[in-house]
Amino acid sequence: MTKKKKTADKSSSVKKKRLARGQKVNAKKKKKQIGNRQNSLQKLLLHEILTYMRAHRNKQFTCKQVGAATGLFNQVGNTKIRSIMDQLAEEGRLAYSGKGRYQYQSRLETRTGKIQITRSGVGFLLQDEGEDVFIGPRRLGKAMDGDMVKVKMISRRSREGRQEGEVVEVVQRARTQFVGTVEEGLPGTYYLIPDDFRVKTEFLIKDTGQQKIIPGHKALVKLLDWKRQIPVVELLSLLGEAGEHETEMHAILLQYGFDPNFPMEVEHEADNIAEKIPAAEIKARRDMREVTTFTIDPVDAKDFDDALSFRVLENGHYEVGVHIADVSHYVVPGTELDKEAFQRATSVYLVDRTIPMLPEKLSNVVCSLRPHEDKLTYSAVFEMNDEAKVIDYWIGRTVIHSDHRFAYEDAQAVIEGESEGPYKEEILTLDALAKKLRGSRMKKGSIEFDSNEVKFVLDENDKPVRVVKKEMKDANKLIEDFMLLANRTVSAHIYNLKDNPPLHSVYRVHDVPDLEKLGGLAKLASHFGHEVKFEQGGKTTQMLNKLLTEARGKPQQNVIETVAVRSMAKAIYTINNIGHFGLGFEYYTHFTSPIRRYPDLMVHRLLTNYHNKIYRENPNVLETQLKHCSDRERTAAEAERASVKYKQVEFLEDKIGEEFTGVISGVIESGMFVELKDNLCEGFAPIHSMEDDFYHYNQDLYCFVGEDHGVTYRLGDEVTARIVGTNLERKQVEMAILPKPKA
Repeated sequence: MTKKKKTADKSSSVKKKRLARGQKVNAKKKKKQIGNRQNSLQKLLLHEILTYMRAHRNKQFTCKQVGAATGLFNQVGNTKIRSIMDQLAEEGRLAYSGKGRYQYQSRLETRTGKIQITRSGVGFLLQDEGEDVFIGPRRLGKAMDGDMVKVKMISRRSREGRQEGEVVEVVQRARTQFVGTVEEGLPGTYYLIPDDFRVKTEFLIKDTGQQKIIPGHKALVKLLDWKRQIPVVELLSLLGEAGEHETEMHAILLQYGFDPNFPMEVEHEADNIAEKIPAAEIKARRDMREVTTFTIDPVDAKDFDDALSFRVLENGHYEVGVHIADVSHYVVPGTELDKEAFQRATSVYLVDRTIPMLPEKLSNVVCSLRPHEDKLTYSAVFEMNDEAKVIDYWIGRTVIHSDHRFAYEDAQAVIEGESEGPYKEEILTLDALAKKLRGSRMKKGSIEFDSNEVKFVLDENDKPVRVVKKEMKDANKLIEDFMLLANRTVSAHIYNLKDNPPLHSVYRVHDVPDLEKLGGLAKLASHFGHEVKFEQGGKTTQMLNKLLTEARGKPQQNVIETVAVRSMAKAIYTINNIGHFGLGFEYYTHFTSPIRRYPDLMVHRLLTNYHNKIYRENPNVLETQLKHCSDRERTAAEAERASVKYKQVEFLEDKIGEEFTGVISGVIESGMFVELKDNLCEGFAPIHSMEDDFYHYNQDLYCFVGEDHGVTYRLGDEVTARIVGTNLERKQVEMAILPKPKA
């Protein structure tokens, strides 16, 4: 090849390379230009949409509405607009409120309120109106359950429709004292593992040298600071070795903020109260000591706060008196006794003991309506006919003398004809009247759930040897129906004392259930052959009672009742009356148990003030007090459940490997809860322990379905469960469900 030819080929190759390089450069430039144009368009669209939403910050819009209002719909289409609005929602600049609607949200928006943390570790900022704000575990910061916190709003997930936030500040601690088990780390370093599993941190115990720190013991500690990764606490007291009965019961009380002991000044005030009733006080009251009166209570009760009186009037009607211990005569506002009673707000009933709201001198002696003693009472006295219709009533302060003390079992024996005990005719007549009251209440929409409470029989070492279900028999219901009558009569009485506006009062309210939850209940019920339909404004109570009646006595009864209860709102105390859905009452309060409930004491005081024409109640103060009482009631219930759960686990400790018949009482993605039929103990069977098939979780139908064999495990199904393990510290029982026959 000639030199000239080689030069020409080289020149051609260079030209081709230059051309290719140029094409690449041009392509990059073109791509960059397109990208720039797209970015510019994206920024323009973001700006247009955000500007419009900011200008209408108090309204909610769909993507189509925004597109039409801004003119963007015809330019880029709805899909693009939705994509941009979702992006703005993820950035926290828009809030997604569900059903395809968005609203402007400032990046700097914060909200302050109480945080609730679940056992699973997620949090919710509780809102008075609207949905609660979801807070993921990584965004809880140093918040603990019940704290008052400041939360930065960060986003709303468009698909889940869930408002989210992040804790940026703990404004006020709900509590600074915690109970847990001491564990040793490095030599000389001790930690407290909290009993409350909603507290997702351990505590470093500062060794002050004032008392010995013993690993394996339960302890009460106080939070000092949380400046670093782990909070620092000081040891207040050791409660005893973990796992011992007394230690665990004491720990449960302290964990939930209930001290078994009263302050010295409170006991001193109680001790100074005279048991003898002055003659002047008796003269100032309606004297009912000559009317036949008795109490009906649990066999082991000591605080008898209600009694019934009965006599036949000259016109043939019955006079029934509901007499309640007049605690308000002895517990005066502003005293140490009253302050302590308010802080406790309720008595607490663990499996083996009662922690009273009032010291023993009051709860078991002075205010307790013990037989053969004169007692001061607040009474609702009814004139009734044979059909239990109230002809007239009187409410006021009285003095009574109880003639007899019945245990529920004694009164039940009289009702069933097994006993010829004292006051037989009175008991039988009251029982007949109570049944008519109950029938009338049910016709008017009261909902009746069967009680599923348990009681433990303990041996001399406080070990549970037997678990029995508490039964609501006619004697129990007799008392319940007359207490309900008194409560609703007192509530309506105060409401009607004065018009325009009505007087402030204490109401026990129960809101209507969530229709969506009732829809889930209906779907579950249909799988057991029960057809019910819940509609807005429909006959919800009638449908619920129909379902509960049909399920009674069948294997699915407990499950249907459990899901029905979960669909209900929580009953609370408030000055704002919305009625009581569950009971079907327009007016309802708590008047009948002032020994063990502070709101009842408040009602007694209101009655006295209004009777004396004193109308000075501050509604804001009343509502704040009632919110505290509602909170303490809920906390007491948690403590009671914790003690029951502890004893259930302890009861099953020596039964590992044994098999029991049970009912699936709960279904979640990770497994199933099983309640054993013989002893009502509950455990958890993880789904990964079932190796006979691969099971898929169906959330809507509360069930697992086997992939290969089609075997279904549904809420309410009867199963055989083996006890695999127990964990007293966590109050947990692990079970394994034995496989069903293949479909």
